[in-house]
Amino acid sequence: MKVAVIGASGYSGVELVKILATHPQVELGAVTSRTLVGESVADAMPGLRHLLGEMEFESSDLTALSARDDLDLFFLALPHGVACDFAKPLLAAGKVVIDLSADFRLNSPALYESYYGKAHPAPELLEAAPYVLPELATGAWENADLIACPGCYPTSIQLPIVPLLKDGLIDPAGIVINSYSGVSGAGKKLAENFMYVERSESMVAYGTPYHRHLSEIEEQLAIFTNKDCVVQFNPHLAPMNRGISTTIVAKAKGSIEALEACWDDAYRDQPFIGLLPRGTFPDTKNVKGTNRADLAATYDERTGNFIIHSVIDNLLKGASGQAVQIMNLKYGFNQAEGLMF
Repeated sequence: MKVAVIGASGYSGVELVKILATHPQVELGAVTSRTLVGESVADAMPGLRHLLGEMEFESSDLTALSARDDLDLFFLALPHGVACDFAKPLLAAGKVVIDLSADFRLNSPALYESYYGKAHPAPELLEAAPYVLPELATGAWENADLIACPGCYPTSIQLPIVPLLKDGLIDPAGIVINSYSGVSGAGKKLAENFMYVERSESMVAYGTPYHRHLSEIEEQLAIFTNKDCVVQFNPHLAPMNRGISTTIVAKAKGSIEALEACWDDAYRDQPFIGLLPRGTFPDTKNVKGTNRADLAATYDERTGNFIIHSVIDNLLKGASGQAVQIMNLKYGFNQAEGLMF
């Protein structure tokens, strides 16, 4: 099976190329970039030179891509609002699309417009695009031709608390979430706040109280729990290249032993979930370069709260690694195929 990466020159695109170039079940058939057409992919990604041979960046011309009979699956590593323009013609041509942007993560066009500042460009496709966080997804989503890959912050939040909410072990009211992301989470762009001298030795909150990922977080929590779940989400930009550390404070409705048993039931057969011993705190350096999420929790007797921690690599479990995990499950491969680096 041949696959293509659209938008391969961004951080997530580079990670996709790295994974797919060595994936034993697929062949990387095309990589595109609007700015690097005709240039050697190995020159843009010299660390992968030994894997890419003479491959060049192709044009992102939709007519030509849609007509390629040799390409079966397209990964869209594009900004929100742009991915829709590619998804529609590719789907019409009978291709399968896994989208890493936010364009198909929300079920509600009104919610999309509220958080992204413009009308959804393809509302008719929202119902056809299941939102797939592999460890939590249910239903026959594998039959879909358009799949929405979750965001990085929402992945770090849903993995630890969805099982607990479903089992009634935490109160859905009053949840406070503090997340800290590496600078690569903003993508490749020139802006003062992302310059080395601004971020080195400094951390800053941003996007409160209505960060765009809040819409995705609350909508998915409501779907999993069948009730509204309003959370306080506080994202921060941390002085590191990659990684997300999330700390969640929620009122406990069960014991810490029940929490640990719930996680064990949910994740004991999941290769990318690390459940750490009580008293251990997850560290982003231990998941950097992996598709893993490490989880841990403590109970505070003084406040009656669970303090829940998770860490992921925002470019892998938060984006490209997760997208490949979705591909593996959809096509019946071992879900860890190509991801056990």
